[in-house]
Amino acid sequence: MATTQNKVNPLTSGDDVADVTKNSTHIGATKQLSSASALMTNPTLHTRCWETCYYCPCEAFKTSADFVKHLRERHCTREGGSYVCRYGFNGVCPSLPLDGVSDRDYDAHVAKYHVNQLTRELPPEWSVFSAAQNLPAVLNDPSRGKQSNLFTKKWGDHFVEKTHIPPTPRLPEITYADFDKYITKIGKRYRRHERMCAQQTPAALAEREAKTPTSPTHTVSLSAIPEIFLKEQLNLNHPATFALVFPSVGASASEENKQTGRLLQEQLSHYLDIVEVKIAHQVSQKSAAFFHAMTSQDAIMAEMKEAAHNVRELRASLRTLHQSAVIDSFRVMRFAQRRQNFDETLDKLSLMATVHKTQPMLQLLLGTQDYVAALDLIGTTQEILTQELIGIHCFKHLPMQLTEMEKLIDKMLTTEFERYATADLNRPLCDVLNETESVCAEEDKLVCIVMGLLRKKNFSFVTSYKDEAIVTIRAIIKQLVIEVIASSDAEVCLTGAGEEAQSLSISEWIALLKKATVALLTVLQRIRAVTGIMRQTTDAAAGRCGPAANGAQEGGVNLIDSEAFLTAADHANVTERLDGLLIAVCNYCHERCVNLVSTQSLERAVATADDIEQLTAIVNEFSAGCEEICGAASVPLKVAAKVQASRFANRFHAEHKQKLGLLLDSERWRQVDIPNEFQKIIDRMGAQDFQQPVSKSFAEGLGTTLNGHSSGSSARPPANPVLLVEGKPFTLVSAALLLVQMLSDYCHCATRLPILAGYLSRNVVDLLRTFNSRSCQLVIGAGAMRVAGLKTITSTNLALVSRALQLVLWLLPKIKAHFANYDANAVSGFDSIEKDFHSHIKEIENKIYSIVTERVSAQLEQWDARPPIPSQTFRNISRHLVKLHEAIAPILPEQQIHSIYGIVHRNFKDKLREQLLKLNIINNGGPQHGVVTSELTFYMETLRTLKALPPTELSDDILEAIWSF
Repeated sequence: MATTQNKVNPLTSGDDVADVTKNSTHIGATKQLSSASALMTNPTLHTRCWETCYYCPCEAFKTSADFVKHLRERHCTREGGSYVCRYGFNGVCPSLPLDGVSDRDYDAHVAKYHVNQLTRELPPEWSVFSAAQNLPAVLNDPSRGKQSNLFTKKWGDHFVEKTHIPPTPRLPEITYADFDKYITKIGKRYRRHERMCAQQTPAALAEREAKTPTSPTHTVSLSAIPEIFLKEQLNLNHPATFALVFPSVGASASEENKQTGRLLQEQLSHYLDIVEVKIAHQVSQKSAAFFHAMTSQDAIMAEMKEAAHNVRELRASLRTLHQSAVIDSFRVMRFAQRRQNFDETLDKLSLMATVHKTQPMLQLLLGTQDYVAALDLIGTTQEILTQELIGIHCFKHLPMQLTEMEKLIDKMLTTEFERYATADLNRPLCDVLNETESVCAEEDKLVCIVMGLLRKKNFSFVTSYKDEAIVTIRAIIKQLVIEVIASSDAEVCLTGAGEEAQSLSISEWIALLKKATVALLTVLQRIRAVTGIMRQTTDAAAGRCGPAANGAQEGGVNLIDSEAFLTAADHANVTERLDGLLIAVCNYCHERCVNLVSTQSLERAVATADDIEQLTAIVNEFSAGCEEICGAASVPLKVAAKVQASRFANRFHAEHKQKLGLLLDSERWRQVDIPNEFQKIIDRMGAQDFQQPVSKSFAEGLGTTLNGHSSGSSARPPANPVLLVEGKPFTLVSAALLLVQMLSDYCHCATRLPILAGYLSRNVVDLLRTFNSRSCQLVIGAGAMRVAGLKTITSTNLALVSRALQLVLWLLPKIKAHFANYDANAVSGFDSIEKDFHSHIKEIENKIYSIVTERVSAQLEQWDARPPIPSQTFRNISRHLVKLHEAIAPILPEQQIHSIYGIVHRNFKDKLREQLLKLNIINNGGPQHGVVTSELTFYMETLRTLKALPPTELSDDILEAIWSF
C-alpha cells in the first residue's frame, strides 16, 4: 500500500503518506463508528416504515398492502370525489396537509411518503401545551345576534350561570403590584444583555470562526485546481496549453524568473497533494474491498486450474463415447427412418391408387341411386387431396372434376325429385277417399333422393314439392270444372282461375264442391304420406331414429343406414319447412274451394236451407280432414260458407219480416180459433224441441185461414177457441199465431244450420222488435184505423195485443236458451226486447184504465148528492165497468184484470173525494152523507158482481175510507 502511494506521489515523503493514510483510516473508522452509534440510538431504523402505525400501536402489518388498506380506512377522509390524508399529528399529514387528491394520486402519495420512506420522525410527545383550539371559530355563530356573553353565542343563555359566585377567601387577590419587584430585577439584566449583543462586530465574529478547528478533509477541495489539469488530454506540446501551465517562463534566466518557477513548482506540488489526498480518501473508503480482492485472487487461480483439468478429462471421455456408442446408434436410427419413409411412400402409392378409382366407383354408386355414398366419397376424396396428396402432379385436375361431379349430382337429385313429385301427385285418383301411407309410390327411391338432398344441404326440395302440389291441385279443380261444364247444357266460359263464370245452378255447384273436396282430400293424403317419409328420412339423417322412425320402417319404408350428418339446427329447419308445407297446401286447397262457394260464384243462385245444410256438411267434413292432415285449422272456407249461409239467413229474415209486416197491416185485431197443429207447435216449443219443422201444408193452410181466404168451414183444420200454454188459456189474434210460427221456423233453422245460429238469433230479436213497434203503432197509436179500416180501437183490441205480447214473453226464455246453446254471445239482445215487451204491456194497461178513468171522471163531475138512488151517474159508471169487464175478461188473466180495476178503483175514489170537497159534503150523518153511502154501496155491489177486484178489496171499507181527505 505504501509502495503504491509512493508511485502516485513522488513529491511526498513516506512519513507524509503514512500520516495521510492514518488520517484517512481514522476518518473512515470515525464514520463507521458514527453510523453504528446512530443505529444503536435509533432502533426504529431496523424496521420498515409500514410494519407499524404511529397512532394505532396495537396494529401490526405483514405486507405493505395491509398498511395501505389501514391508512385508507382509518387515516383518510373522502370529501366529494377527493381523498384527504390524515396520517399525521392531530390528523394532519405533513406532506399533504389540506389538499384533496384523486384516488390514483392518493395511492401515489401513500407509497412515496408513508410506505417507501427510509426514515420517519417520531410523533412529538403529547403535553398540556399540545391541546389547542381556535375558540373564536368554535364559539362564533354569525346567524345569532349580539349576545351578552361570549359563550352564549353558541350554547345559549343557559350556558352561563345566572347566580353570582363570590370569590373564595382561601386565595389572595393578585394584582400588577405583586410583579413590580420581579420586573425591576429582570429588567436590569435584560438591558445589559442587549447592550453586549449590540457591541459585537463582524471582525470579532470572523476571528471566532477562524479559531474553530477544522479537519483536513474539510479544507481539501478540487475547486482550487484549474480546469486544464482535470481534462482527459493534457498536451504540453501545444503552445496554448503550455502557456496556461507555465505562464511566466521566458527566454532570460534572471533571478525573478527562477523565483517564479519555484513558486510554480510549489503550486503544482500543492495541486498534486490535493489530488493525492482525495485519492487516499477514496482508497480508505474502498480499502476493505481492495484487500479482499487481493487475498481472493490466488484462490480463484487455483479453482481455474482445477476447472481446466476437469474440462480436458470430460472432452476425452466424450470422444471415447462418441467412437464406441454414438456412431452405431445413429446408424441404426437412420436405417429405421429410411424404413419408415419407405412404408409411408407405399401408403401414399396405395392411397393414390384408391383415389384413382374414385370416378368408376362414383358411376357405380350413382347407378344404384346411392347418392349419399357418392357424395361421401367425393367429400372424402377432396379431403384426402387437400391434406395428404397435396402437390401430386397427376391429381392436379381431379379436385375440379370432383367439384363438377358434385354439382352434377346436385342437379340430378333436384331433377329426379321433381320428376318423382310430378309422377306421384298426378297418379289417377282412387275411388276410395282415404288413402294410407302405404300407397306412396317408389318409397325407396324417394328415401334415396331425399337423403342425398339432405346430404347436400339442399333444403329447397320442400319448396319445390309444395309448388308441384299447388300446380296439381289447380289442375284437378280445373279438370273437375271442365267435366261439370261438359255435362251441363248451358254455354259457359272459364275464368283464368279455372272456375266457371256464374252459370251453373246451386245443385251443380254443390256437386262440384263435393267432388272437389273428395279429390283434394285424396291428394292431401298422398302429400301427407310423402311428407311423412321425408320427415322420417330427416330424422334418420339427424340420428334420431326413435320409435316413430322404427314404426315407419316396419310399415315398409327402408331408410339408408348411414352416419348422422344433419345438425340439430338443419333438422329443425327441415322439420319446420315440412310442417309449413302441409299447412300451406291445405290453405291453398281451402282458397280454391273458397272460389267455388264465393259470393261471385253463387250470386245468381237462390240457395235453400237444404242447400246450405249440404254446403255446411261438405265444408265441415273437408275442414276436419284438412285439420287432421296438417294439424292446424283453416278459416277461409268456413268463412266463405258462412257468408253464403248469412245471405240465406238475410233472405230468410227479409221474407219473414215482410210477411209479418203485411199481416200486421191487414190485421183486424180480432180473436181467431187456434188450430190443433198450432197447439202441438206451442207444446214442442215449450219443451224446447225444435227438431221437427212446421209442415208446408199446415203453414199454407194457416196462412190461408189467417188471410180469410178459406172456401168453407169444412176445409178449415180442427181448431180450439183458445191456446193452452201450461194450462193457461191464451186468446190470440192471427198475427200472433203467424209470429209464433215464424219463431218456430227460426229455431228449427238454427237447429239444422248451427253456423247461422248467431245470425238467426239477431234476426229473431229484430223480428220481435218489428212486431212490438208495429203493433204499438197500429193499436195504441191508432194506425189500424187508417191501415186496416177499423172504426175505433177498443179495449178488446188492446187486450188481444197484450195477450199476444204475454205469449211472446213466455217463449222468450226458451228461444234464448235454444240459441245460447249454439252461440252464447249472440243472445245479448233478448234482454232489451224483453224490457220493451213489458213496457208495451204496461202502456196497454195504462191505455185501458185511462179510457175508463176519463169516462168515470166525466160522470162524477156531473154528480150531485140528491135522490134518486142510485143516481144516473153511478148507473152509467157501473155500465162502463161492466162493458170493460165484458171486453177484457175473456182475454186477459184474472191477475191482470184485478190490476187494471185496482187502478180504476183508486182513481174513482180520488175523483169522488174531490167532488165531495167541491160539494162541501162531510161525514156528519146527514141526508147527503146517507146519499153518498147508498151510491157507494151500489158501486161496490157492481164490483162484487163482476169480481173485478180481489176479495180483500171488495169489503165496505170504502164507506169510511172515502171520508179520509
